[in-house]
Amino acid sequence: MRILKRRPINDDPDGARSPLDAAVHRREESTLDIVAEAIRHRETVLAFQPVFQAQPPHNPIFHEGLIRVLDPARRIIPARDFITAIEASELGRMLDRNALDVGLRTLAQHPGLRLSLNMSARSIGYRPWMRTLETHLKSYPNLGERLMLEIGEASAMAVPELVIDFMDRLQAHGIAFALDDFGGGPTNFRHFRDFLFDAVKIDAQFIRNLAQMPDNQDVVLALIAVAKQFDLMIIANAVERVEDAEFLVRAGVDCLQGHLFGAATLRPDWAEEDEARRRA
Repeated sequence: MRILKRRPINDDPDGARSPLDAAVHRREESTLDIVAEAIRHRETVLAFQPVFQAQPPHNPIFHEGLIRVLDPARRIIPARDFITAIEASELGRMLDRNALDVGLRTLAQHPGLRLSLNMSARSIGYRPWMRTLETHLKSYPNLGERLMLEIGEASAMAVPELVIDFMDRLQAHGIAFALDDFGGGPTNFRHFRDFLFDAVKIDAQFIRNLAQMPDNQDVVLALIAVAKQFDLMIIANAVERVEDAEFLVRAGVDCLQGHLFGAATLRPDWAEEDEARRRA
C-alpha cells in the first residue's frame, strides 16, 4: 500500500498549471516518493553535531543526532525538500522511529557517548516508536541515562497533557528532555510549569546574526531569564559567528551548538576512535 499517492499533474481547479509549475510539481512528487521508500526501508542515517560547554574548559558534553534520508545513490536528501510534507503523517512517525532506533543502537555501541534525538509529540502515541524505545531500554537498562529527547515547542504545546504524562513515565529511566525551538512557538506558561524539561534550545531564528540585531538580543535575554527561573539548562543552537557566541556567553547560556564549533557529520571523531580501538 502506497503511503503517498500521486496526483494528476494538472490538478489545480482551472487546469492552468504552467510548464514550469508542472515540472516543479513532478520533481516534488518524485522526491516524496523516494523519501517514502527510503523511510520504509530504513535508508536513513544520523549525522552527529557536538554541543559544547559555554564556559571553560569548553568540552563537548553531548552530541545531537540529526536524521538524514538517503536516495537510491546514497546521497542525502535535504530535509527542507520533504519535512513539511510528512511531519504530520505516518511517514513522520516512521522517521522518528528510525532516528530513535539508530540513535539507541549508537549509544549501545559507544558507552562514553551522550546523545540527543529529535521527536515529535505525535510519536508518543505511535506504538512502533514506543516499542523501539522499550526494547532498547530493556536490553540496556542504563541507556536512558545517556539519552536526551528533544521535543519542539509547538509540538509539545499542542498536546501538553500527553507530553507531561510521557515524561513522567520515563523519569525512572533517567532520560533527559529538552524543549526545542524555545521562543519560536506558542508557549503556555501554565503548562510550562508542569513539564519536566531539563533543558531548552533557543530557537535558531533569534540566534543568527544576534550581535547585530538588538530586537533579537532582547528576546534572547528574556528567554534566558525564563529558563533560569525554571532552573533549566540553556542551549543556543545555530551559532555561526564569534560575535554571536560572545554575546550568548555573556548573557548566560550554558551550551553552544552550531557550525562555529562543528558541523553535523556522519563520521564523528569519537566513532573513528572507538573503531580504531576495537581493531587494535
